[in-house]
Amino acid sequence: MLTLAPDPDQHQHGGTVPVGTVRDAATSHLLDVGGLEPPEPMVRIIEALDLVQADERLRVLIDRDPIPLYRILARNGYAHSTTARSDGRYAVLIWLAGHGIA
Repeated sequence: MLTLAPDPDQHQHGGTVPVGTVRDAATSHLLDVGGLEPPEPMVRIIEALDLVQADERLRVLIDRDPIPLYRILARNGYAHSTTARSDGRYAVLIWLAGHGIA
């Protein structure tokens, strides 16, 4: 079963949270797919998106810019914001388009 950690950028505390767990509307989940060989990061991201609620966000940490993911997100009604981190990894925040990131 795929599980996600609470996103520490939200200052939430606790252990691993099952992806389907319903929490407040500001909930953001963290999925770290670093160190995995393709296509495993993409597979795990898609699995997580299938389980995250519409009013939740998914923050993905990945070792490379996931350019093929962006077209998949757009086709399925998701928006995203990508940040290149100083450690060489990428942080991709994903949300359902129309739900904003506030």
